[in-house]
Order: sequence, then structure tokens, then C-alpha cells
Amino acid sequence: MPTAQEVFGGGLAVVTGAGAGIGAGLTRHLAGDLAMTVIAVDVDAQAAHRIADELGERVVPRVVDVRDPDAVDRLACQVEEEFGPVRLLINNAGVEQFGYLWDVPPLNWQRVVDVNISGVFHGIRAFLPGMIAAGRRSHVLSLASIGAVTSVPLQAPYIMSKHAVLAMTECLYQEIAEIGADIAVSAVLPGLVESNIFSAAGGVESGDVAAAEAQRKRMLAVREQAMSADEAAENIVAQAARGEFYIVTHPEVVHAAMSARADQLANHRAPAPHRSRFAAPEQSR
Repeated sequence: MPTAQEVFGGGLAVVTGAGAGIGAGLTRHLAGDLAMTVIAVDVDAQAAHRIADELGERVVPRVVDVRDPDAVDRLACQVEEEFGPVRLLINNAGVEQFGYLWDVPPLNWQRVVDVNISGVFHGIRAFLPGMIAAGRRSHVLSLASIGAVTSVPLQAPYIMSKHAVLAMTECLYQEIAEIGADIAVSAVLPGLVESNIFSAAGGVESGDVAAAEAQRKRMLAVREQAMSADEAAENIVAQAARGEFYIVTHPEVVHAAMSARADQLANHRAPAPHRSRFAAPEQSR
């Protein structure tokens, strides 16, 4: 099996949502361990420049809102003109949302759709034509979640968006195979990884505000069990180098969720009451 260094070392990567969480971990691993030039894309200018300052000249910060297709198009043109063909595109930017579905403000719903789903689409649409035209082996990773193969109450917008990302990535895999391009497509399904996604998540302004905030607290409480972003990044990139389609950070947990989902569908069962797969033993009994 090829190593990450053999596959990616010294190449060019684009990472969205690069300023924090898994995105920052990926940027550190790619630029630091694999000596890649990384275009660190984030809507937060301070976060983008902070990761660049931390890692030095191999990281090029770009302040771009992935919700804006024209901005992502401009980014793709600039990257190609200044740096050449992209070897690794990672569509990572994402946001969370808590609350009963009927309480979620429409603007919050649209934000999740625009960042988590459309942001991935804009990245694919802007960068893939150039990667295909380059004719060189390259990789596209899109961040879904363990939530892409399960369901969770009080987080419906996020869960819905990750199901969509997984389906989009599966379709992209088939389309790339159909045209015969030398591009490896992967869906990344992380479990709990260090991030501020729960603290930064949207809530609700009316309705059952307490339920939304209680769900936020539950997710923050299990954060202590989270894998470090750097460890997750190393695992993700190693699996990408091997050409795996379903990339997971927590194999036992994610594979169990996949099996449970398949069993539910095969047996036509309604969703079971949710129990966090990351809960401490005393919480899960």
C-alpha cells in the first residue's frame, strides 16, 4: 500500500474550513508532515491567517465564503494560475444546528444548507474541471460525518446535510468512474473529533429553546472523548492515500453505525430511539 508521503508529499492541497477543528489538523499534517503547499481557505480571516502564521510559507491563507460560488470560482482560477494543478481537494467547511426542526429559524436552516451542502458542490464544480484537465492522479475528499449514516433528534439540519454530502460524493465517485478520470473520490465520516463546531452551532430563538441548549450541552459533554484533530487528520490522509472510499476516524463506532443503518433499511424498520454511540458507559445503560 502506498504511503501518504508517496502519494501526496510535496504536492498542492486545498482545504476549506482550514482555520479550526479537522480542517486545521489536516492543514498541519499536510503542510508539516507531508511538505505540501496548502491553500488554507476559511471565511474567518483571523483563523486563516493564524494557521498560516503557525505553519509558515507552505500555508497560503485565503479568505473565502464557500457559500459564494463566484468567490470559489475565483479561488480556483487563482490557485491554478499561481500554483498549478491541485493534487488534493478537501471540502471540509461545515456548521452545526441544534433544536427541534419546527423551531429552527429559516435563516439558520439555509446557513446549514449553503455551507454544508452547497459549499461542497461549489468546491467540486470550481476545482474538478482543472483537476480532470491536468490528467494527473489527484484526490477529492468531502467531509460527511457518522451522522451521514444515522439520525439524531435535535440536530436534523446537520444530519440531513451530511446525508446529502455522502450521497453527493457517492454520485461523484460514479461520475468520475464513468469518464475514466484519474481522480480518487472519498467520503470522510469522522466520529467525535476536537472542534468548536458544537459551541459555535446555531440554536433557536423561540419554541423549545431549552431543548436545543440541552442538546448542545450533551454534545459538549462528550467532547472530552474526542480524538485530536491532528490524529484524525493523519488517519484520514493515510486512508486517502490507500484509495479508500469510506474514510473513518473511529472504525468500530462508524462501522457499527453503518451496519445498524443497513439493517434498519433492509428490515424496513422505523428509526429507533437515539442513543449516542459516544456516551460514557454509565450514560448508555
